[in-house]
Amino acid sequence: MIHSKRHTGRVPSALVLVHDAVPGRGEREVGSVGPALTELGFDVLVTTLLPGAPAVPDPADVDVIVVLGSAEAADDDSVPWLAAELDLIARAVGHGTPVLGICFGAQALARVLGGKVGRAPRSERAFVALGSSDTDLLPRGEWMQFHDDMFTLPADAQQLARNDVGLQAFTCGPHVAVQFHPEITPDAFGAWMDAWEDEGVRAEIEAQVDVPAMVAEIAARADASAAACRTLVTRFCARAGVTAS
Repeated sequence: MIHSKRHTGRVPSALVLVHDAVPGRGEREVGSVGPALTELGFDVLVTTLLPGAPAVPDPADVDVIVVLGSAEAADDDSVPWLAAELDLIARAVGHGTPVLGICFGAQALARVLGGKVGRAPRSERAFVALGSSDTDLLPRGEWMQFHDDMFTLPADAQQLARNDVGLQAFTCGPHVAVQFHPEITPDAFGAWMDAWEDEGVRAEIEAQVDVPAMVAEIAARADASAAACRTLVTRFCARAGVTAS
């Protein structure tokens, strides 16, 4: 059963899982996904399963779950919190709570649904033009990519987008996985850079990516990116039957 205000008379809730324990930084990394959900009438909770965070609501008690990106790999079972996150996603799937997986979140969702996660043939760190097999759900366009891994199509899923690197998006029942970052904003990318600094990897990333050029491009595309994110989130919620009216 999928809950909504239309069916229950209550404000629908959205759980957004981030992977940053630094206070306030995870909220910045939510980017345009949070405002898109808020505009749709959702009560949005941003939290994490990383150590020290408050208990996360049961997936049966929320209407929508969004799982964001991470520097970790979704197939690395040595990650301390990964088992709990995969379990949460599996319980959401079992209950019928729609999950929108983004980058790492898409890989984790694919894994829960029976797909495989592994290293991509090459990294993608740029805005990349993607087509769509279902433009009523996923608009065609240029989407921000920043990943080294990839996922395969689960048995019961339908491909939405693919390029020469691999599968870029799929849908399975009410769930949607996208390898790209629809949530990207200048501030979200700034939070990523702060995390790279803390983790001691900023110099390594800057050796591979023209970061100033990327900062400038994200800023130039900010309005278009936010609009595309709103469209995707709105269509994801509508397709899943979760609405605030």
